Amino acid sequence: MGRLILLGFILCLHPVFVSQQGVYAKAPDLKKRIFTAKVIRIMDGDTMEILYQQTPTKIRLAHIDCPEKRGRQPFGNNAKKALSDLCFGQNVTVYAEKYDRYRRLIAVVVNTKKQVVNQEMIKQGMAWHYKKYSTDQLYAQLEITARKNKVGLWSDASPTPPWEWRKPKHNSLPGISISK
Repeated sequence: MGRLILLGFILCLHPVFVSQQGVYAKAPDLKKRIFTAKVIRIMDGDTMEILYQQTPTKIRLAHIDCPEKRGRQPFGNNAKKALSDLCFGQNVTVYAEKYDRYRRLIAVVVNTKKQVVNQEMIKQGMAWHYKKYSTDQLYAQLEITARKNKVGLWSDASPTPPWEWRKPKHNSLPGISISK
């Protein structure tokens, strides 16, 4: 019985000790900040994870949208590899803008070669200019040039934009019709 009481007491105090050690510390608010961090993971062509002050943070690249890895969209794996080649394992400069609804930090990232990674993804034909969220004309022009040169995904006769690919395919099951 005495051991159970002791165990209960330790479990009650555990959050206090852990909190003082910083394990439960709140992640820093990084919006509208410029900082350096290490790229520790690439999720897909437009999302990565960085390590900043010992805290992992997901970054969603601003101005661009890449083919989806989920659902095996053509060029999805190519886009992930291109992003990895541009910055994985590097200490990059992050120009943070804001957080999205998924708590990813929307940002422009510059690699150790001083390349703007977001722009490089479009130049390599691995991303669309995401006009729904960006009016930056440089990104629009980079996409036009990549299309004209049939670079990357633009070598496909009619590539499907990721925002169209993500839409639910209600009538995708053979023999099943959905009436309204």
